[in-house]
Amino acid sequence: MSGEGAPILSTVDGAAELRVAVVAAQWHATVMDGLLDGARRALADSQVRDVTEVRVPGAFELPVAAARLAAAGFDAIVALGVVIRGGTPHFDYVCTAATNGLTGVAVRTGVPIGFGVLTCDNDEQALDRAGLPGSKEDKGHEAAVAALSTAVVLGAFDRP
Repeated sequence: MSGEGAPILSTVDGAAELRVAVVAAQWHATVMDGLLDGARRALADSQVRDVTEVRVPGAFELPVAAARLAAAGFDAIVALGVVIRGGTPHFDYVCTAATNGLTGVAVRTGVPIGFGVLTCDNDEQALDRAGLPGSKEDKGHEAAVAALSTAVVLGAFDRP
């Protein structure tokens, strides 16, 4: 199982004052609804009050949106998307672009990005990770907690 060895985190102390953006793709509405619900729950559980949600067409557009949000002064970004393998190399190109693009934005700007982009072979795998009733994992929640945790840890280095 892919979640093997993952840290058990549900709330992030010290995240309440963070300014957080959630950027989410529109493809695969049912899975995206689960990912968004998980991210929203993690943000609410950590008492984050300043949350902006932005929707983009697909996973390919996540990096440019994240770059703009990072430049706008957000403390953390949660990127959510779903890419399901088809019969062409398109899957590989979109997954690589989203992964490399989001990583580049995070490294270049220093703004933590929670990576909640599912890259699955089929619909069943995506549904199993979406945080829906019956899902084995909640990747939207995990991505939000990762972004918040990293922002809080890195924020300690900004204090005088």
